[in-house]
Amino acid sequence: MSAYIIDIASLLGRWVHLVTGIAWIGASFYFVWLDNHLIVPTDDSLIRKGVAGELWAVHGGGFYNAQKYRVAPETLPPSLHWFYWEAYSTFLSGFFLLGLLYYAQAEIYLVDPRVAALSKPAAIGIGLAFIIGGWLVYDALCRSPLAKSGAWLGCLIGLLSSAAAFALCRLFSGRGAFIEFGAMLGTIMVANVFFVIIPGQREMVRAKLEGREPDPQAGLRGKLRSVHNTYFTLPVLFTMISNHYAVAFGAHRNWLALIAMSAAGVLIRVYFVARHTRHGRGGKTSPISALLGLAVLAATAAVLAPAPAPPSAATDPSITRFEAIQHIVALRCAPCHAEAPTQPGFVTAPKGLLLDSPDAILTHVSVIAPQVATNAMPIGNLTGMTDAERTQLLDWIRNDSPR
Repeated sequence: MSAYIIDIASLLGRWVHLVTGIAWIGASFYFVWLDNHLIVPTDDSLIRKGVAGELWAVHGGGFYNAQKYRVAPETLPPSLHWFYWEAYSTFLSGFFLLGLLYYAQAEIYLVDPRVAALSKPAAIGIGLAFIIGGWLVYDALCRSPLAKSGAWLGCLIGLLSSAAAFALCRLFSGRGAFIEFGAMLGTIMVANVFFVIIPGQREMVRAKLEGREPDPQAGLRGKLRSVHNTYFTLPVLFTMISNHYAVAFGAHRNWLALIAMSAAGVLIRVYFVARHTRHGRGGKTSPISALLGLAVLAATAAVLAPAPAPPSAATDPSITRFEAIQHIVALRCAPCHAEAPTQPGFVTAPKGLLLDSPDAILTHVSVIAPQVATNAMPIGNLTGMTDAERTQLLDWIRNDSPR
């Protein structure tokens, strides 16, 4: 029953996380787009009112006129809409999932003895340290004089993020390392909202209500963090889906795959943000950042491609007999991938994949191969598959499998 509770809680948690994440990213991307499409108004009355830029848009059969003030309007409107619960809800649901799956079941999803022999408490402590420490280091950098140089600050953040990706991949299972990296960046994003963006906005509103002139620096600090958030978004989205792709998290140098995919996401996002302001460049936008991003993706795909299978060195027919393969699968794979899993913590077969019969094994040979070759399965090597068994299974798939 406890396995079912974990399963259904994970399903509902993922659903909430997906819905709130879409709402947050949608609002975030929209306001970045809006801010970069504003043009100086031609109406003198708007300029006198303090309007710095405006935008006309049409959507859903209606016309919209958005205006942004240099600091704040002379009089606050009676109804002022805020955008923050999307971010907080995404964080809370994401941390719930992190705790439910990767911390409560760290021995399955986070710890891999082949990478580092960590105890469950140590793995959880290290994971939390990266999440909290990532925010503290990032925030300190943003409050330092380096913040005056956006390019240098961005380069340093990228360098430190890459170092964190490398360290996580040398401490945790590939699956766990990728999720921890995404959790670290996602926490930075929501902390930007909670500790900087919203407090700055509240101070500006408070100043207007108290008859004081709002400090424009509060808005500028929030703008810097908002820009950073838009570049963090695609790497975080990649890590959210990465646990479905052993070809990436199970790679020999998975830290390079994580860094490369994240960098590609940032470069592609740079292009789209620049494209938002093409009206200031005669409608032209350099494609260099997008092309670099695509080149990084292509290079990553090439590097992750499996090497050609070497000729079989097996001479003993018993090594490649299907009966021997059935025994390995029954011992190492079927405890999870069965109609009624016997491995603690699993109430149903992961992804509905059954490997508890000869026909099922033969049907799913193409699915088994990359998972075994990348050490992604058995997950955390819970069932103790040996290197010899892994080699024997892969040798049979490559050379003697009928499919």
